[in-house]
Amino acid sequence: MEHLMYQFFYIPEDKSGYLPAAFEFLIMLILCIIVFIAFRKISKKQEMKTKEIEARILAERKNTNNQQNI
Repeated sequence: MEHLMYQFFYIPEDKSGYLPAAFEFLIMLILCIIVFIAFRKISKKQEMKTKEIEARILAERKNTNNQQNI
């Protein structure tokens, strides 16, 4: 049973085999961080536009209600 478990666990003698994987991981990590920051900026812009539209709608409602009460 132990022999089957260690079949997938392989550590090469030559550690230079880890370098391409480490570079790929680093590149993917940097790309993920860039995409995350871009999503946050886009989301913040959309939030500001939504608040502006909401404020405009509420102002129009107040004007409509004030005109109906007069």
